[in-house]
Amino acid sequence: MSTAVRKRVLDPVWQVTRPARPGRVPGVVLAGFRDRGPAPVDHRLDPHPVLTLALACGEAALGIGESTGRQHRGSLVTGLGFGVGGAARVRAANVEWVQVRLSPAIARAVLGVGPAELESSVVALDDLWGQRRAARLREQLSEAASWEERFALVETDLARPAASGPAIEPELAWAWDRIVAGHGRVRVEGLADELGWSRKRLWSRFHAQLGLPPKRAVKLVRYDRAATRLAGGQEAAGVAADCGYADQSHLHRDIVAFTGVTPATVAGQSLVATADMAWVDRVPRLPARWGHAPADRSDGPHRPPPTTGGDTRSGRVPGHSR
Repeated sequence: MSTAVRKRVLDPVWQVTRPARPGRVPGVVLAGFRDRGPAPVDHRLDPHPVLTLALACGEAALGIGESTGRQHRGSLVTGLGFGVGGAARVRAANVEWVQVRLSPAIARAVLGVGPAELESSVVALDDLWGQRRAARLREQLSEAASWEERFALVETDLARPAASGPAIEPELAWAWDRIVAGHGRVRVEGLADELGWSRKRLWSRFHAQLGLPPKRAVKLVRYDRAATRLAGGQEAAGVAADCGYADQSHLHRDIVAFTGVTPATVAGQSLVATADMAWVDRVPRLPARWGHAPADRSDGPHRPPPTTGGDTRSGRVPGHSR
């Protein structure tokens, strides 16, 4: 293990707590964060293939600074891929907050706005949910006696809107989950073929409802996996091979494009500088009961769920013949 990685493990910035039991809201992953002080936190915010809610648990507020110089504080929501280029910063002192990683497939149901409307942006939770609802949740989280109680409160708050199901077309929810399940090692042309769609149709609908083109989504998911492994201390050459890059130079270009720093710098800095790396590589997926094809099938083409109103017994998908 490199000196930089050893130092990170011995002197982490964040203490991370994960729920003791599996989550009950599909497409959501929770974690609790407490900064370990005594110095204020100020570090780069890297992009992830999720939408993120940062829910304050007290008076001290998390702060996020954009590349434009604009500052945000309090309970916040960041869009899919926010932080590209490495100019966004997280600043905090003596804070506790619940992080909610949210699949874009259910973002509209949970947040009230779609991922395309939040692309690469950060918004105050008050502006999305209204001050009353956001303030009530903040007060409940502040008064909770444990992280488990906080996790239960957040899940209860999210469960009802999330239960309405994916707020994007089921074919696109399936396509997104295939990209995530394949860790970005998926051909966009192959997704279109399996759907029976043209590449143009997939591109336009994916971009309109998820906020980024499918090829960009593939790159973001692949980058996220590679950056996690680099931050965990793995060598760049091995990461490039394992994550599907053509070579180490290809990995280098992608890392710089997404973070603004080199793979060597990422290797010496955790994505959020925490000793517990296990939570980092967790992109929420929707369970099989939502109709998604299993990620590990090898006995034929993956089939997405039928369009709402279709023949669910036959598993027929628009554009496919039996």
